[in-house]
Amino acid sequence: MTEPIAEAAETEDAGQFRSVEDQISLTLDAAVRPRPVRVAISEAQGLLCAEEVVAEHALPGFDQAAVDGYAVRSVDVRSAGQEPVQLPVVGEIAAGSRQPRRLQPGQAVRVDTGAPLPTLADAVVPTAYTDGHQAKVTVHRSVPSAGYVRRTGEDVQIGDVAVRKGDTIGSAQVGLLAAVGRAKVLVYPRPRVSIVSVGDELVDIDRTPSVGQVYDVNSYALSAAARDAGAEVSRVGIVPGDPKRLREVVEGRLLMSEIVVVAGGAGGSAGDEVHAALSDLGHIDMTRVAMHPGSVQGFGRLGPDSVPTFLIPGNPMSALVVFEVLVRPLIRAARGTRNPHRRIVGARLLSPITSTKGRKGFLRGQLLRDEGNGEYLVQPLGTSGAHLLASLAEANCLINIDEDLTEVAAGEQVKVTFLAQRA
Repeated sequence: MTEPIAEAAETEDAGQFRSVEDQISLTLDAAVRPRPVRVAISEAQGLLCAEEVVAEHALPGFDQAAVDGYAVRSVDVRSAGQEPVQLPVVGEIAAGSRQPRRLQPGQAVRVDTGAPLPTLADAVVPTAYTDGHQAKVTVHRSVPSAGYVRRTGEDVQIGDVAVRKGDTIGSAQVGLLAAVGRAKVLVYPRPRVSIVSVGDELVDIDRTPSVGQVYDVNSYALSAAARDAGAEVSRVGIVPGDPKRLREVVEGRLLMSEIVVVAGGAGGSAGDEVHAALSDLGHIDMTRVAMHPGSVQGFGRLGPDSVPTFLIPGNPMSALVVFEVLVRPLIRAARGTRNPHRRIVGARLLSPITSTKGRKGFLRGQLLRDEGNGEYLVQPLGTSGAHLLASLAEANCLINIDEDLTEVAAGEQVKVTFLAQRA
């Protein structure tokens, strides 16, 4: 059985805590979408479209052959299903040809896939339906009018909306923009997120820690989480606990960020010092949120532009969970995503778990699928402690346990939040 994640003051009255839902609402209210910018379509992938892209050109732009074959009048091969029909081949049109050609009744023109149809031709007989001769072709099967032809505007007509405002621009959208002749498109840029790690005990990964020192995990892990959420990330790295230096660094980041995250800025005397150092940049609400891990945290809007700023625990496991629950939705909302939250499904618990009374639990889990009936199953990971980062690396979901539950038995249904799936 897993044990409750250890945090201080677990016996405090739940009334002293703010609900997770209220904290999420508070942070989402601060979402500010960056102003749209016009970029080349090759740079637009993964961004949200900020305009209705109206096609100024039809797609296809002309009637063209859908297969290699012979352009004909369908009426001339109508009887080919009963007996073969022979037609003289009076020319050939390659894809990309700009030479106009006119088809006379009772004639055929050899065409490549994508080639423009000659005037009067309304169908293409695939090569497989013929003997393939180049001077006089024998047709063995009839084709209807418009058979094997891509008609002008069949895909997109002039005036159609090719890409809608708010759509995520993927490879198909990039292709469609190119197909309708758009070189640039208006998009919402990725919100800029700055990640700061605070602590005199921290060293970067290119150094060997001395006694009492630890590697800076948070600036790397949280930067990766922010990129996964769709942000443009600046990993500021380690800032010592000196209040003046911290204030200078954060003040500078406020000028070039839509969101700032300070890890190691919540809880204990260090958190008090961080709060005091930043409080003259704006109001920071230090509170306990009814969640575990990561209940102690701060949030405010700092600087002249009221930039959303998070103070989150220095413990890497807690920091990542708080980021997932609170910071990630804000990044998604700032991008303009319609639903900033991850998908939640119901799953049957494979092992019993316990949770802290009065707090919503976000416990590490491995989500599985029963091949027999398609039911979701979830296996809790880890034992106890908010410090178990290795188990989070193995997790592909967070098990959500309501505040009023302290125990959940194996076999019961729980809510599960999907995390990013490994390739």
